[in-house]
Amino acid sequence: MKRHAAILTLILAIPTLASAGEILGKITSAGASVGEGTTVEAKCGAKAYPAVKTDKTGSYHLVVDETGKCTLTIGSKGQSATLEVVSYDDAAQADVVLEVKDGKLTARRK
Repeated sequence: MKRHAAILTLILAIPTLASAGEILGKITSAGASVGEGTTVEAKCGAKAYPAVKTDKTGSYHLVVDETGKCTLTIGSKGQSATLEVVSYDDAAQADVVLEVKDGKLTARRK
């Protein structure tokens, strides 16, 4: 009986251990999708997450272990811009608009 209780406890704990935050969204520039190849990476606390590339619709999807404040770094056409977002236990949508101001790439929430 103790073995069954231990197994049940482990099974119930697995979703909690495996849960992670997600940050996803779509990136646009000049009113249109950025298309494939724009990179998005995240840093949450002291942990950095490797860059993912947008798909043909400009969408991206990052899985992060941390919840709380994160910094997205978006790379496009040899430039980069940063944007602060918050990661939750559930998915957080962060649609981004890229603009070039005074020759420098900037990012803002849509």
